[in-house]
Formats: sequence, structure tokens, C-alpha cells
Amino acid sequence: MAEITPPQGSEVAPEVAPQPPETAAGRARPQRQAGFGFIFGSALINAISFGIMIPILPNLIREMAGGDTAAASEWNVLFATTWGLMQLVFGPMLGMLSDRFGRRPVLLLSLFGLGVDFLFMAFAPTLWWLFLGRVLNGATAASFSTANAYLADVTPPERRAKVFGWMGSAFSFGFIIGPTLGGMLGEFDLRLPFMAAAALTFGNWLYGLFILPESLPPERRAKSYDWSRANPLGALKLLRSRPGLLGLAGVGFLFQISHMVLPTIFVLYTTYRYGWSPGVLGATFLLTGVLGVIVQMFLVGPVVGRIGERNAVLLGAVCGVLGFAWYGAASTGWLYLLGAPIFAGIGFMMPGLQGLMTRRVQPHEQGQLQGANQSLTGIASVTGPPLFGLVFAWSVRHDATLHAPGLAIYLAAGLLALAFALTLKVAQAPAAEPARA
Repeated sequence: MAEITPPQGSEVAPEVAPQPPETAAGRARPQRQAGFGFIFGSALINAISFGIMIPILPNLIREMAGGDTAAASEWNVLFATTWGLMQLVFGPMLGMLSDRFGRRPVLLLSLFGLGVDFLFMAFAPTLWWLFLGRVLNGATAASFSTANAYLADVTPPERRAKVFGWMGSAFSFGFIIGPTLGGMLGEFDLRLPFMAAAALTFGNWLYGLFILPESLPPERRAKSYDWSRANPLGALKLLRSRPGLLGLAGVGFLFQISHMVLPTIFVLYTTYRYGWSPGVLGATFLLTGVLGVIVQMFLVGPVVGRIGERNAVLLGAVCGVLGFAWYGAASTGWLYLLGAPIFAGIGFMMPGLQGLMTRRVQPHEQGQLQGANQSLTGIASVTGPPLFGLVFAWSVRHDATLHAPGLAIYLAAGLLALAFALTLKVAQAPAAEPARA
């Protein structure tokens, strides 16, 4: 994996005080490697945690609900909605905390909260204790957004899309490893996967505690904590304060909400339409995860370098629209799988978008920007599942006359088409990154 180094000969101020060239080079290299390794590991563990919960958490909830599937479904909706609300409320707070006090303490807080959440899942005696763990995790789930701010601190603007692509590949790796690990350990005990996840998370937390360098020097931090901006509405002030930034955030929101369709209905849709078994579902997770890794880790950098961040966003949106349309129209399981390479191209979208957005804010605002994005993700997490779930339920009930079980997926394609149109209007790269304060 390429090393993240400070820009050479740029107008951006150096990350540390000036030193003789040979000394600065010798010191910068291990700091950057240690930082990126930890950040990538944190994103990977987060993704594995989500992957572990796919096959395990619903069954654990059902077990704790006395085997009542309907009650388990209601609890599952409550858990998912509450988690999204916690992100919506606390994302801006943690983002601004990272601008004021540095990225490192917020990352450590987030990882510690994730580890405690896994322990709640592993040992919770009742559903309400399990629910409390999800509340805690949602309130501290800023590790990925703060990680993006960390990478924006240490990466030249022209290389950020490539690095954000690597970060996106962590989710693809997680959805390869997580469901497999959860399924294997869950065969022995439904709580064992959460114990393993807690051990991994606390191990990463200890590594960060002793090894991770801070990426935001004190002189570049926000001078005060602005409570008026530390909420979902206040966070929008930053998005409105830069030309095109609010529009880019809108593109990101449309991406996030459209992306909720597959986590919401994928298992039900493919089981209903194609009769897929759990084994086929697992193989599909593997296939899509590998394709995501290929795009995000190996293709994003060269493609963005050739066509630019704006065109990468447009390319990702086109691939997403075509991929969703293919999934919705596929009449057989084999046809569905043939659309996976097309849909994998959606992985170009967010790295390019993050590259454009981080260019428009100053170093002491990167955490606030990522906190605002986290709030929009929270809104998508709250609104997406009921939107797509209800549309899918309606299309299934009327399938005899409508013949469109993929209606919800077509809706996701339409949202991405809107994102494409909005990108054409707002996604112009600024001439230079804002001057550092």
C-alpha cells in the first residue's frame, strides 16, 4: 500500500515545525504509516462489526424475545432507528470535539464505546440491556467520520480521493470477513461473535492509545467549542458557508439513502424472487465484497488521477443507477449476479465526493464537516429502511398484478439519478484548498 506523505512544494503549511530535510523525512514516514495503519484498521473493525451482526443479531434478538419472530422484527426496527438517531444527534458534537481537541481522543472514545457495545451484546441479560448497548454505540459511532478527518489532515488534497477509496475498501473487506466470522462462531454460541469483536476492538483501542500520533496540531485546532454548531441544524451552517458544499452534501445524502435499499430488503428480495439459500447469500456477499475491494483499493486512485474527482463521482453514480436498474429487472439469480461488476463501480462515487468536499474547508473544520456528513448518514439510516421496506412490502402484495418486485430497487436507482444531476450542477473542483488558519 502506498505511503501517505506530506505534499511537496504545495502552498499548504507543513504538518510539523520546519526541520532539516533529512530529519523531517526520517520522522514523517513512521508517523504517517502508523497513523494510516490504525485508521484503516479502525474502519475495518467497524465494518467487520456490522458484518458480524448481519447473520447473528436478529437471531440473538429473537432468542431473547422468547422465539417470537414478529416481536424480534419490531425490536430490530427499534434498534436500527435508535442507532441512526444517535448518529444524527451526536455526529456533529464529536466532529467538533475532534476539531477542538484533536482526532486521536475522539477516535479512542469511539473505539472504546464500540468495544463496550459488543460486551453489552455478549452479556446482556435482557433486551433492554441490549438496547442500551446500541444507544451507546450510536452515540460514539464517529470513528469512521473522524478517521476521514484524520486522513484529510495528513494527505495532500490531490491524493485524498485515492486514500478515501482505500478506506471504502475496508467496508468491503468487512463484509467479506464479518458475516463469515459471525456465522462460524455463531454455530457454537450466538454471543461468541460479539466477544471476539470486543477483543478485536479493544486491541485496536490499545494500539491507538500507545502508538497513534495526533494529526491535528494545537495551532490548527478550533479555538473554541461552538455549541450552536454542535447539533444537526447547526452543522448545516458549515455546509451553507462554502460554495457548492451544501449541494455536495446533498449528493452524499442521496447516495447514503439509496444505499440503504440493499441492507433493508436484500435477503427478503432475493429469497422471494430467486429462492436463494443462506449459502448462496453468503457467496453473494463474498462476490460483492471482493469486487468492492478491487474497485476501491486498486482502481479509485488511477481512475481519479486520470479523470478527476468530479468525473469519478459522475462515473460512480452512473454505475450505481445501471446496477440498481439491473438488480431490479433481473428475472433470475444468475442475471442478478451478472450485474454485480457494473454495480461495483459505485465505489468511485464517495472517494471522489469526499475529495471535493474536504478541499472546501479549513483544517480546523474537517471534523465538523465529517460530523455533518455523519448526521446526514443518520438521517438516511432512519428514513431509508422504512421507505424501502414499505415499498418492497407493497410491491410483493401486488405482485400478481404489478409484476415489479424490484420496485424499491428502481426507487434507489431514481435517487442516484438525482444525485448524478445534482453533481453536474455543484461538483466543480475549487482552484485551491482554503488557506489554513
